[in-house]
Amino acid sequence: MSKSIPSDSKANSQALWGGRFTTGAAERLRDYTQSVSFDWQLYRHDIAGSIAHAKMLAQIKVLKPSELKVIVDGLEEIRAQIDRGQFKWRTDLEDVHMNIEAELTARCPVGAKLHTGRSRNDQVATAMRLWLKDKIAANRSAIAGLQAALEAWASRDIEIVIPGYTHLQRAQPVLLAHHLLAYVEMLERDYERLADGLRRVDVLPLGSGAIAGSTLPLDREFVRKTLGFARISENSMDAVGDRDFIIEYNAACALLAVHLSRLAEDLILWSSAEFHFIRIGDAYTTGSSLMPQKKNPDIAELARGKSGRVIGNLVALLTLLKGLPMTYNRDLQEDKERLFDTAETVQSTLLIFAEMLGHIEVHADACKHAAADPLLLATDLADWLVRKGVAFRDAHHLVGEAVALAEKRKVPITKLKLTEWKKISPVFDKSALEIFSVEKGLAARTTHGSPNPKLVKLQLSRWQRILAERKPS
Repeated sequence: MSKSIPSDSKANSQALWGGRFTTGAAERLRDYTQSVSFDWQLYRHDIAGSIAHAKMLAQIKVLKPSELKVIVDGLEEIRAQIDRGQFKWRTDLEDVHMNIEAELTARCPVGAKLHTGRSRNDQVATAMRLWLKDKIAANRSAIAGLQAALEAWASRDIEIVIPGYTHLQRAQPVLLAHHLLAYVEMLERDYERLADGLRRVDVLPLGSGAIAGSTLPLDREFVRKTLGFARISENSMDAVGDRDFIIEYNAACALLAVHLSRLAEDLILWSSAEFHFIRIGDAYTTGSSLMPQKKNPDIAELARGKSGRVIGNLVALLTLLKGLPMTYNRDLQEDKERLFDTAETVQSTLLIFAEMLGHIEVHADACKHAAADPLLLATDLADWLVRKGVAFRDAHHLVGEAVALAEKRKVPITKLKLTEWKKISPVFDKSALEIFSVEKGLAARTTHGSPNPKLVKLQLSRWQRILAERKPS
């Protein structure tokens, strides 16, 4: 356990805020303003920033080598103690930064020198950027994992044909694999957006002070290299007041959450008795407390619901920032819970989805029956007329007449007699009925990006190569 620290509020205020304050903080103020209950998650990154800062202070002769060793050893001991769950967080010390600094100073008085040349403004901005760099890497790895699960499912059921839908109405036949690869493409954009946003996260603000830098000869380049940032912030006011990188991350995650919600919706529909395309494994579904027959796709439903939280976090952050004057304002403390919640929500959803997809069974017969609907090939028939010299708009109208006649007669369109086809248009002949073959229809789609089985297999091969390169070595 950490050494005891005086809990007297007046002593704490005077120690942390200096001689400006003559009375301690009110208990309600401490409770209202504390953030350690959630920003403790930054402890590893705060300590990493502090160690880099201490090493820089030694470089510029503010700290002696012996003092540096004491400080670094003390910080590493505190980090190990927190890792073990043995550190007692104190809300009267407000945040993660004060908790760690106060504990360090209690263990070694030279720790009081650590805050030289920095403010909590640039300290917290640095810790958050370091934390977010790690989260983006984890998110991208989880996205690749979900893409791999989708690709594996697509490869496993490469022969399955289902109706493609527009307006949730049957439209044209597609391979199930083609449908699944559409989500792989959507997730790829999420993967790329996070990588692009990382460039604006990867900026070191430490050394900006509270607002106007420092009169000390701080070596910011040394700190940048030590912490592994790509570049240094160029304006001290912007550096401490900037939360664009958090909003941009949340925006990317909001779109990712929307994509996951859309995938969830398809899984929910497909697993319903009305569609009956898939069966989700028992370990990834739940039952009903009343109805013994129920098997609910709760993971997908929760993911669909959690997307609203992530979108809400983005709106909250935009609202938080929109009215703030330069530079740092305490309002910015409210960014962390929204950020932490978004990162955890999308990460947990990505991981559970990747697991669940490996436990889905396709009902091939149900898919085949749905894909056998001849109206899925109505557009193919219009294209057949175009090849016979009929203008497409006229062809569209003629096929529409045939559909209406079949509905009136309450028979499949393939059961219309040749004489009835001829009455609609003399262009129709027996070869028109050969159009109503799902296999031929898919094979005829040779444009790049279409669900032609050969093209889909090429896409699967392409994604297998891409995703193999993303697997951790």
